[in-house]
Order: sequence, then structure tokens, then C-alpha cells
Amino acid sequence: MSPKKKSDPIPLTGEELVAKVKELGDLSKEEKARECGYYTETKNGVERVNMMKFLKALIDAEGIELDATANGQGRGGRSASYRISVQSNGNLLIGSAYTKKMGLEPGDEFEITLGRKHIRLKQVNVDDDFEDEPLEE
Repeated sequence: MSPKKKSDPIPLTGEELVAKVKELGDLSKEEKARECGYYTETKNGVERVNMMKFLKALIDAEGIELDATANGQGRGGRSASYRISVQSNGNLLIGSAYTKKMGLEPGDEFEITLGRKHIRLKQVNVDDDFEDEPLEE
């Protein structure tokens, strides 16, 4: 009778995955993938980390759309909520939903002004007549 193989773990997904990755902080990406359940055990008992599944699940959990097409026929991501959070690396990311809505192009520049409880972005070299006019929904 051969020894029973341990069943493969159930990998984390969604918000649970993102929270666990943040919690694991300074571990390597391979260690994070393993801790989040993205590994299998071979017949010989060797653990293999599945980085591709881990990274794809993390991208999906963050709502990042990699395979969208120009005419909007790609898989739907999250809709723009007009709220963002500071990422674990300290960055604030303004997604493409906002930049597309404003018609921004790569290379467009902004002036950053810091207030006590706000950050203001003002596009450089643009007609100021429309500065505070809201975009149509």
C-alpha cells in the first residue's frame, strides 16, 4: 500500500489573496505564492510553486485588465468608483478608466499640489477655461 498523497491546497483568490500578500510583506514572490496556496506536490513529494497561476489570480484580484481590446470587447473589469487606496508600495494608482474618460495620452503632464488632506493634479499646457468643468457621465 503506497502512502497517501496529501491533497493540494485550495489557493486564495480575490480580496482574501490581496490581503494575504500584503500581510506577507517582505517574503519573496515564490514564498508568497506558496503561502497563498499556489503550489502542488508531485508524486515524489516535491513541492512546485505555480507562479503563473498566482500572478494571474493577483492581477484578477486587483481588477487590472490586461486583455481589453480597443472597442471594449474585452472582459469587463471593475467600474470606476472614483476612490483609490494607497498601495503597499506607497503608490497611488489612477486607473485607465479615468485617463480614458479625460482623453489623456501617454506623455501628458500634470502639476501636483499638496494640501493638508488632498492632492490636486492640474494638467500642464491645457486651456484653463475648462479646468473645473465636470466631465459628462
